[in-house]
Amino acid sequence: MGDEIRVLITDDSALMRNLIGRMVEATPGLVVADKAMNGRFALQKIPRVEPDVIVLDLEMPEMNGIEFLKERKKMGISIPVVILSSVAARGAEITMEALALGASDFIQKPSGSVSEDLHVVKDTLTGMLIGYGGAYRRSRGKKVLSPGEYPKKTESTPSSIESILSPKPVSPAKAPTPLRKPGKTEIIAIGISTGGPDALRVVFSKLDADLKVPIVVVQHMPPGFTNEFAKSLDRICPLEVKEAEEGDLIKPGRVLIAQGNKHLEVERKSLASIAHLSDAPLVSGHRPSADVLFESVAKSYQNHSLGVIMTGMGRDGAENLGKIYQEGGMTLGQDEHSAVVYGMPRVAYELGHVMEQVSLENMARRICDVAKTAR
Repeated sequence: MGDEIRVLITDDSALMRNLIGRMVEATPGLVVADKAMNGRFALQKIPRVEPDVIVLDLEMPEMNGIEFLKERKKMGISIPVVILSSVAARGAEITMEALALGASDFIQKPSGSVSEDLHVVKDTLTGMLIGYGGAYRRSRGKKVLSPGEYPKKTESTPSSIESILSPKPVSPAKAPTPLRKPGKTEIIAIGISTGGPDALRVVFSKLDADLKVPIVVVQHMPPGFTNEFAKSLDRICPLEVKEAEEGDLIKPGRVLIAQGNKHLEVERKSLASIAHLSDAPLVSGHRPSADVLFESVAKSYQNHSLGVIMTGMGRDGAENLGKIYQEGGMTLGQDEHSAVVYGMPRVAYELGHVMEQVSLENMARRICDVAKTAR
């Protein structure tokens, strides 16, 4: 069918091109547009095969992923790119350079036998391709298949992808009854996952330079990446952005990004508030977990907190965003139209834990307005 999301697979390994191609072809709503063994061939094929999203390896002969992204930028090509590369495991700096050059997101190729382990990232990869490819098609005025229109595939649809492919509209549950009225915002907590690197760049570049409220963020990301990610955000954000370390002060004008594989919690003391890192077990399938962060923010700041849940697969943060709501804090959720994957914010909305749905474009403005409003 001509309305499926068209994927261009760019990898120098024939085995990888094959494996990724099989994943794509097995997923309703996706189809392989073509395959390329390096960046140069990919650039040549783009005008002919008209992909909606590109899977890109970083290490390739003749034209590698970084060179491809630079050339893509020069040529004004706006097709979204998802990095799938083993270099991601070694070179956080290179991966962040790829994001700065316009790649939308990245996934590490699993270590070990490629043929055995690639299935581990299947749901994440296909979710990203559906999210980014669908958004690109819509931006070009092209149709995106709706539920019931997907062609039959040889394999069953992965259950975790079903909600992305065919989310059922649900009215939100009854909202919790706040224990107290909202007070002045003294902390902003953000939970975000798939689609987050792109979305946070949009939000952080637009924050007001005079925002005097500290921000704490859980972005699902592997260990070893969050330091470089924080540095990349610091370059575009008017506030200080850094990777959270144990005992860091939570102070006005500072943004703390949770470390990969460490939960982030906040503790409010009489003289100062500080950040704590923890190796406690996974919560909602994640470490760091937005649910852990939101719970600690609700406990320490009660009605002086603002909780924000944004694009991401699954439900991390959706449950405990409700604790911020219940304590009298404010809550925002990213809307369906602007979320790459309307998973986490959708579940939070359905639970009745989102006071207001906001587009990505307007999120920075809304965060600043809420934080600056005296109540």
